[in-house]
Amino acid sequence: MGLFDDDFYSTKVSRRVSRESKREDFAFPYKSGGRKWSNVRIAFVSSFTSAIAATLLFGAFFGGGSGVIGGGGAAPAAGVIQTVDPLERPIQASAKVRPAVVSIINEQLFSFGKGSEEAAGEESGSLREAGVGSGVIINKIDGKAIIVTNYHVIDNAAAVKAVLMNGERREARVVGKDQISDLAVLEMDAKGIDVVAEIGDSSTLRAAEYVIAIGNPLGLGDSVSSGIISKTQQIVPVSLNQDGVYDWEQEVIQINASINQGNSGGPLIDLNGRVIGINSMKIADIGVEGIGFAIPINHAMPIVESLMKLGYVPRPYLGVYTLDLEQYWEQQAMSDAFGGSGEEGGGLPEEEEVGEDAGAGESGAELKLPDEVYDGVIVLEAVGPAKEAGLSFNDIIVKLDRQSIGSTMELRKYLYGKKKIGEEIEITFYRDGELKVTAFKLGDKGTEE
Repeated sequence: MGLFDDDFYSTKVSRRVSRESKREDFAFPYKSGGRKWSNVRIAFVSSFTSAIAATLLFGAFFGGGSGVIGGGGAAPAAGVIQTVDPLERPIQASAKVRPAVVSIINEQLFSFGKGSEEAAGEESGSLREAGVGSGVIINKIDGKAIIVTNYHVIDNAAAVKAVLMNGERREARVVGKDQISDLAVLEMDAKGIDVVAEIGDSSTLRAAEYVIAIGNPLGLGDSVSSGIISKTQQIVPVSLNQDGVYDWEQEVIQINASINQGNSGGPLIDLNGRVIGINSMKIADIGVEGIGFAIPINHAMPIVESLMKLGYVPRPYLGVYTLDLEQYWEQQAMSDAFGGSGEEGGGLPEEEEVGEDAGAGESGAELKLPDEVYDGVIVLEAVGPAKEAGLSFNDIIVKLDRQSIGSTMELRKYLYGKKKIGEEIEITFYRDGELKVTAFKLGDKGTEE
């Protein structure tokens, strides 16, 4: 015998193997016919395993397999993009929505005064393109195509045009607009409109999810850019009056897809071609790149529905035009630094006198406040409920319902987030250095801006 036992290589069964086999038969419950039953069981298990494997492979290739594409084996939802090639999904998603995306043209009336060569010495005016943006068709109702866009895209427009993907221009009518949410709803003739965008769910978005922005950047026409979601919920301060003073906060989706002038109002879509946001703004500054924002569609749709139904968004109405006390102190400091307004030259005293008559701020008048009061809101004008309750020019609001208010932004956030139309509100304010309190019922903001 060599190094290894011959039985290891031999095809014959040795006595030792036979003895071991009998020993195993004695220990195994099925002593008689054990080898035959084992073969049957092996065949049965093999067949069953093969059947399961075939079923799983069939489901993976033809039933969607992946939870991202096919919903975990369940029947796919309507409109879900199904493809085994991941590079094809953005192409199919954008192709699904693009026919529902339109360019929006803001036309404004430009007037030419007397003596103008263009006006030939007479006052005249004409509609001219003042800005471009984008919009997305979300519905067709009674022969009208309903378009969602941004408020700032159609702000101050004398006329609005919608340009279809094929280049056709159509007249559009503003159904309603809301500056606070930066949303507007338009309608146009729905003839020939066969595609409307499918609305998605922005609450399910995840960071790093792939998204596509569609719109009309720089007026170049139909264009697509892509990127990922940088942050699903971002709070961005905004200046509603574009005066550099932040007076509202917007909750947005932060993305790194290219958003340029003209993209505003266009849809942000997912890889299933569903609208999950309305592209709204970007940060344009030296050294800043790839930071764009979109209004979440779950926030936008209640506003859109209200605009379609009422033409505006009903909100509690206090009835004051305001200036932040902090901003007032800054203006005073600048005035002191530049030596005041001066008394010589250029008719400046007359302009100041007109300002005083208009009640836009009494030049040289100082607010009377306790030394410890630094924050609050100055009433520039009181109208509606506030006027009826006795609030007037130069009152300084410091509390709403005994909650401290330091700015116009805080005032708006408290009103729109904590109060309802018709509810009573308590106002704490200073007048000529004396602390006063009044209470009244809030009105309906209506179409007031």
